[in-house]
Amino acid sequence: MGRILIRNGTVVSPSGSWAADVLVDGEIVVGLFEPSAVEALGITADRTIDAAARYVIPGGVDVHTHMQLPMGPTFSSDTFETGTIAAAWGGVTTIVDFASQQVGERVMDGLEARHGEAAGNCAIDYAFHQTIGGVDDESLLAIRQLVEREGVSSIKLFMAYPGAYYSDDGQILRAMQVAGELGVMTMMHAENGIAIDVLRAQAIAKGDTDPIFHALTRPPELEGEATHRAVQLAKVAGDAPLYIVHLSAADALEEVARARHRGQNVFAETCPQYLWLSLEEHLAQPGFEGAKWVCSTPLRSSHDHHQRDLWTGLRNDDLAVVSTDHCPFCMKDQKELGLGDFTAIPNGIGGVEHRMELMFQGVVNGEITLERWVETCCTTPARLFGMHPQKGEILPGADADIVIWDPNATTTIGINDKHHMNMDHSAFEGFVVDGRVETVMSRGKILIENDQFVGTVGHGQFLKRGLSAELR
Repeated sequence: MGRILIRNGTVVSPSGSWAADVLVDGEIVVGLFEPSAVEALGITADRTIDAAARYVIPGGVDVHTHMQLPMGPTFSSDTFETGTIAAAWGGVTTIVDFASQQVGERVMDGLEARHGEAAGNCAIDYAFHQTIGGVDDESLLAIRQLVEREGVSSIKLFMAYPGAYYSDDGQILRAMQVAGELGVMTMMHAENGIAIDVLRAQAIAKGDTDPIFHALTRPPELEGEATHRAVQLAKVAGDAPLYIVHLSAADALEEVARARHRGQNVFAETCPQYLWLSLEEHLAQPGFEGAKWVCSTPLRSSHDHHQRDLWTGLRNDDLAVVSTDHCPFCMKDQKELGLGDFTAIPNGIGGVEHRMELMFQGVVNGEITLERWVETCCTTPARLFGMHPQKGEILPGADADIVIWDPNATTTIGINDKHHMNMDHSAFEGFVVDGRVETVMSRGKILIENDQFVGTVGHGQFLKRGLSAELR
């Protein structure tokens, strides 16, 4: 790969933006220099990239994706190959996906299987969280092995999906106690699954089967209630680190904010779909069209103040991270499984390619600063999940994961425009956003340039992660 010098750009970090030249040697960033220093110091490179009028930012870190995830009779439509290539097109150079375990299964078997699916098939670097759907003595013992031997320093639990991944309060408390003792982050899908199942059954019995009822039977109050319960259980477990995934409702955000303001180790992410899409405009579209936007937690009503509050939460750090919960399904043969029964629609939206673009539009619109864009999409995810300073920031010694971003261009998102995910529609069809991914580098290797993918499948390496650097 040799030495690459990126000149004349504006480097962006959470702490500020400044004119600097970036020198890469092999896979590593070896220096940042004032523009006038390059000639004075006699710095040379095998290749020079001109980044004039461009932002030079860290590669995106998406800590919530689901490639080739089993869901009922089907799988999410992006494989590790297609999904990581799409991620690269979106300026993402690291993902954290999930290994899974359910009742009666061994945790290590699930992790080994996931390694088998991903190894040699990723275009960018990747890591795993461990979903624990069967909390028992064996799975609790496995948590120590995960963090000490496997480089997996986070687990995921579910308050939803009884009969699949659901854990009751006692199981959650036991898991949090073990995780907290080890410094492991507990990620939580916070919805009251028992109550939701009652509402879903009642809706079907009344003949309310259209996609919109997916959201109406998962009201924001039940996301808020579950988030409150998760926060209190984490407190009882000795302030065990807690991370609420795909937060969509103001009700849940209030619970996170209260916990953070009293000093608890509670963090939360939201996703672009909750900032830009709504129940009325998307999920409520006529016929079965709304199935494209069925995901959990669901899209919320634009008549309430959810989106306004989520943007505020991003500004004041009550929301620490923007991830995607990337879990794509095609309409044909996949979402169509739920024709006539919204409860059978595979839950998920594809977004790994568009997170950086959509969040930059938030910068342009004045919702967040340029530095906060990088912080929530690159640096904080890496710090929270034990990958910083290797990932998430352009620093000497860090991996040379770098994106050159053109703020003066525009990007049109759509199935016939910018779209590289393995799905037959786009959740953000027709969106025209400011900014454009121009060049993407992963560990010093160019993946995207001149509107072409020039990387290689198999370049991506598994990351063994340490403990969170954000705990108080």
